[in-house]
Amino acid sequence: MGMSTVDELLAADRSLLLVDDDAAFLTRLERAMVRRGFEVRIASSVAEGLAAVAAAPPAYAVVDLRLEDGNGLDVIRRLHERREDARAVVLTGYGNIATAVTAVKLGAVDYLAKPADADDVINALLAMGGAKPEPPDNPMSADRVRWEHIQRVYELCERNVSETARRLNMHRRTLQRILAKRAPK
Repeated sequence: MGMSTVDELLAADRSLLLVDDDAAFLTRLERAMVRRGFEVRIASSVAEGLAAVAAAPPAYAVVDLRLEDGNGLDVIRRLHERREDARAVVLTGYGNIATAVTAVKLGAVDYLAKPADADDVINALLAMGGAKPEPPDNPMSADRVRWEHIQRVYELCERNVSETARRLNMHRRTLQRILAKRAPK
């Protein structure tokens, strides 16, 4: 068997683990990746992701950082303990740079802000060597990232405007105006 390089081994192994608790997004991404020739397994929690890695560490993984039962970084860490050549991409619902940097240190090859489409994911997974994937054609605007972050904190504060305003260190009325508007493009 003349297979020698990591790249050739990965090319032969199209196993992919998707870990995300957004069921609609997970289903869409699963279908898209199957169409592109990956053998996909899905998990909707850290626990399921860890179990999948223990059962058979995949060549590729796409892992959401924020899962209901914990942090997707635990799945990345376990995957790299079990299979050093695995290529993992981290998804984050709001551009949390510090966490993304940690993810890369733990062995992730890239991180993408949600909503990422299948092409963004494929480009990130398959970018070989130190090559960074091309920047996305339509990245989230700064306004949109800010809005997503505000929405997330609002949800975490159980939709309590006063508590959200306090945590974001912003005026309550300013927050109410932002929450009343539609999401920016």
